[in-house]
This record gives sequence, structure tokens and C-alpha cells, in this order.
Amino acid sequence: MKPNVLLIMVDQMRADCLSILDHPVVDTPNLDQLARDGVLFSNAYSATPSCVPARASVLTGMSQAKTGRVGYQDKVPWQYKHTIAGEFTKAGYHTQSIGKMHVYPTRNLCGFHNVQLHDGYMHYSRFKHHTTTLESQGYTDDYLNWLREKAGSHVDLTDLGLDCNSSTVARPWHLPEELHPTNWVTTQSIDFLRRRDSTKPFFLKMSYVRPHPPFDPPEVFYDMYKDLEMPEPPVGDWADQTDDSRSGLSPITSKGIVPKHRLTRAQAAYYALITHIDHQIGRFINAMQEYGVYHNTVILFASDHGELLGDHHLFRKSLPYEGSANVPFILADPGNNVHLQKNSTADHVTEMRDIMPTLLDAADISIPDTVDGKSVIPLCKGDNDIPHWRSYIHGEHAFGKESFHYITDGKDKYIWFSQTGREQFFDLTNDPQETYDAIADPNYAKKIDERRQQLIYETKDREEGYSDGTSLIVGQPVKATLSHIGS
Repeated sequence: MKPNVLLIMVDQMRADCLSILDHPVVDTPNLDQLARDGVLFSNAYSATPSCVPARASVLTGMSQAKTGRVGYQDKVPWQYKHTIAGEFTKAGYHTQSIGKMHVYPTRNLCGFHNVQLHDGYMHYSRFKHHTTTLESQGYTDDYLNWLREKAGSHVDLTDLGLDCNSSTVARPWHLPEELHPTNWVTTQSIDFLRRRDSTKPFFLKMSYVRPHPPFDPPEVFYDMYKDLEMPEPPVGDWADQTDDSRSGLSPITSKGIVPKHRLTRAQAAYYALITHIDHQIGRFINAMQEYGVYHNTVILFASDHGELLGDHHLFRKSLPYEGSANVPFILADPGNNVHLQKNSTADHVTEMRDIMPTLLDAADISIPDTVDGKSVIPLCKGDNDIPHWRSYIHGEHAFGKESFHYITDGKDKYIWFSQTGREQFFDLTNDPQETYDAIADPNYAKKIDERRQQLIYETKDREEGYSDGTSLIVGQPVKATLSHIGS
């Protein structure tokens, strides 16, 4: 029988939050073990770092230009010819998704045999003044209905008083730990092992909403961090140092100077959520061993995007800086099904679009010609000279006045803000925290021009008119969803 395939996704986890990478605070023993059982990719990126466009690339293997999702926009139907789950289903796998999907319509299966859904707090499904019954969260969300069965019909996701987009406010979970949404994903995944069709291999997508806000770890995990000294977020020479508008006082701010004690609690809770997820992954690994499937399963762990967490006085995601765009990416093979060079690190630049072809390759399933990504498995064999591997990725996000494009290979990064023409350049090899903007440094002029030319090439045929093939054009109207997808 072909190997089982497990995709573990988290939401809004930074790439540096792994203890195997010597993070000064975070402890992730089970993720460390997955890295020891496989390959850790140090230059993995979310090309379009917010939930909807990143997950579109995960599910289709396509670039953001091909998915048509170049920013965040809800309620745009997902209609793709080929999806990762659809290809596994056609190949005879039993396919299941548990947790976050963030697609539309909300209960769209996207090729899975079944979906047990919890997308977190979704504004369009909660606004009572314009939400239809069929899209309301009380109707569509499996976790919320399960929670109310267990804890009472009065409970809700908002009971803690935390906002779903606040990266500065935190408090411990108020109910028993087993009722936390992180535990729910694991509990339902273990039950899938019981009720799966054992005559078929399985493709399971476990998709945790955390460490995306609200920052609400169970108290036992918060206690691990609350009294530790938190690392100071890096603040670049280019960052706003003043916050004259006092934006940092808003509980849902995306920028500003946040009161020190508030930020420290948020950091502790964020790290605690990651360790909580790590322990639940360990719980599921134990269950896989009990069911006898662990050593016949290829596992990929990744996040859809990161969290700025105060870097450069910025919060949340959607921006091109490392805290937001650089993500964890681990391919593990405990049973040597695809013969990886274990306990190794690869520095080739990888992206969300590479997940689908990688996992199809692991199962020896043909990769559709719609897929733009590449399987990383050849990179995991110990050969660092893979021909034809990409030399950079092009990322972007429609983000109002801050809309941007970026080019990176993980060793340097060029950023162009399309509405203002502002440019930035960072030498990530020597300045991984992006504290020095080298855009005006003559020592980098040649490399900056090379990256600028690559961006001109990547955008020359785009409908927005970002370039004419010879230069970048400032001020072109942006949109979150391209015309071939519709809105």
C-alpha cells in the first residue's frame, strides 16, 4: 500500500519559533523530532502572507497570480480544476480535512471526502446584519456546535473578550483544556484514525487555527512562559520610532508602540499557543503509533504565514518582512518511505505552492500541469545542486497604500511598494532581522537592480499594469482578486 500522507498546518506561526533553531524562549520538542526525522527548510515563504491567498496556493499548488488571489478577500468562490485533496481522492486515498479551510462557500469540500470545520472567528459569517443562515457560523462551524454540546448552548468564541485579530492582548483559556479548539482538531483527527477505511491509504489535513489570535493558551502552557524574559523584537533603522497617533494602544493594531507589559503578555501567550500545538502534535503521533500507521506516513508541517509580533513596531501579517512572510516548513519521513536525508536543513527557497506537488510526489501521484510549485523531495536527498530549482520567489499583497511586491531567495530581499514607489533592500545573510535598509547603499546597487529587473519581469503581463516590461509603474490601482477569478 502507498504511504499515508499527513499535512499539519498552523495559522500565523513564525519560522523562527522552533527550539531546534535555538529560539531563546519557545520549546517545541515534537516539531524538533519531526525535523530530526526529515528536513527543515530554512527559507520557506508565504508569497502572499495572509490566510485566503496562502491557502489557495496550498490547495492548488498554483502561484498567487494563477489562483487569482493576490490579497485578502472573503466570499469569492473557490472553483479550481485541480486541488491537492482532489488528486489524492482520485488516486484512491481516503481524504479528510479537520480544522481550518477558509474557503468559500464555507462548506466547500475542495476535493476532500469529508471536512470537519473550524475556521476560527470569521467576520462575514458572524455579522448578523448581512449573513445568510447557510453561511452563519452557528450553521457551518463543527467545532462551535461541538463546544456548545459539551459546555452549554450559551458559550461562544467571543467569551474571553479577545479579538480574532489582536496580536497585543492575551489571557488564558477559560474552559477545560480538552475543549480548546487546538485539542478539538487533535481529538477529531484521532477519531479519524479509528473510522478511516483501512483498505486505503489516507491523506489527512490537520489544520490548527492557532497560534493566530485570539492569544488564549490553556493556563498550564501560559504558565510556562509568563515569568520568562521575552526577547526584544527587532526594530529597524527604517521603522517608525514615534507612533504619534498612539496606534499601539488599539487592541487590534497592526502597528505602533504597545505598552511593554501588554506586549510581554502577548509574546508569552503566543509562544504558549505554539507549545500547546506541539504537545497536541505529540498526542497525535502517539495515536498514530498505536494504530500502526506512524512509520507508513509522510508528514509535512507548515504555516500559512507568520506573525510580526512587534518586529519594527508592526503586528499581525500581510507585510513582506520576515516575521510575516517567512514560515516553518518541515518534511518528515519517520519510516523512510521516500528516503530523505534525515536530520538535515535545506536552504533552497520554497513556498506554499510547493506543498501540493511535494505530497503528491511522496505518494507517486501525477502532478497536474496546472501546478506552479515543485516537489521539494529531490532537495531532501542530499543533493544541493538540483537543476532548474527556482532562484527566487515573487511575493505580493494588495494592502491599500502599503500594497507591495517582493523578490527573495532567502538570502536577500527586495521590496517595492506599488502605490508610493518606495523600495527597500535587506541583506538577510548578514542582517536576518532586517534592521538595516540597504536600498541606498552603493555596495548593493548591482544586486538591487537585478532584483528590480526580476520584479519587472514577473509583473509585466499583470492586468494592474505594474510594469511595462522595462520599468515599474507607480500608483496603478490594486485589487485583492484578479479578474479571471471574479469578485
